[in-house]
Amino acid sequence: MDDEVVVEIENAVVSYREDVALRGVSLRVRRGEFVGIIGPNGAGKTTLLTLINGLGKLLQGHIRVLGHSPRSPQLWGAGGRNARQIRTRVGYVAQVQNIDPRMPIVVREVVMIGRCGRLGLLRRPSGTDWEIVERMIELVGMNHLADRPIGHLSGGEQQRVAIARALAQEPDIFLLDEPTANLDWRGQREILELVKRIHTTRKLTTLFVTHDLNTLPRACNRVVLMKDGLIRGEGHPKQMLREDVLSELYDTPIRIIEHDGGRVVLS
Repeated sequence: MDDEVVVEIENAVVSYREDVALRGVSLRVRRGEFVGIIGPNGAGKTTLLTLINGLGKLLQGHIRVLGHSPRSPQLWGAGGRNARQIRTRVGYVAQVQNIDPRMPIVVREVVMIGRCGRLGLLRRPSGTDWEIVERMIELVGMNHLADRPIGHLSGGEQQRVAIARALAQEPDIFLLDEPTANLDWRGQREILELVKRIHTTRKLTTLFVTHDLNTLPRACNRVVLMKDGLIRGEGHPKQMLREDVLSELYDTPIRIIEHDGGRVVLS
């Protein structure tokens, strides 16, 4: 793994109206890491990813992503050039959303949206852009549905398309925010395996957010614990994924059992 720090956050404070989402958070992520970020709902996990994606607004603190930082905390996420540069190099996948089946856009067109940041507002896609789109569709196993309307797909299929769209940006950093939420067991397992394969083969820096401990990828080499807008701990999964640590994090008794070569979390 490269020792280069690609995400550096120091004492970040983010607030939405009266609610403080992050309360002095500091975090460093090195190139090639696979970081799992866990914690209960409302812990600040999504806000942390939003900040890395160049869309959050700092009230206090500093952030540097891929060597770029704003001139002042107030400029971060305000549409400045640095923020836009970062967003083209950061791929973001959110949880499955309900899509109107009448929406007149097919899989191939959805994935092309991922190229827009690199193309700019007025440029038309070139042959190379379409080739990249086709490769990403094939990578996620959706080439047989490339002409299918996005609203006609299952939740798991839609999530594969969202991953392909993010990869079409050719990102250095891969952010996933509850990507397996609302999927059935099989869909969750398939997405987790796909994310693991993409991280490994494309040598990305990956941050994976989840509140469901059983959907935390086994490929994670570091786990960050968040609660009440704070980072409560971070370290190797064996250190962080212990019954006593997780019970305190989630404010409920948690038991871990070994099953099929992995761990299953019970509450």
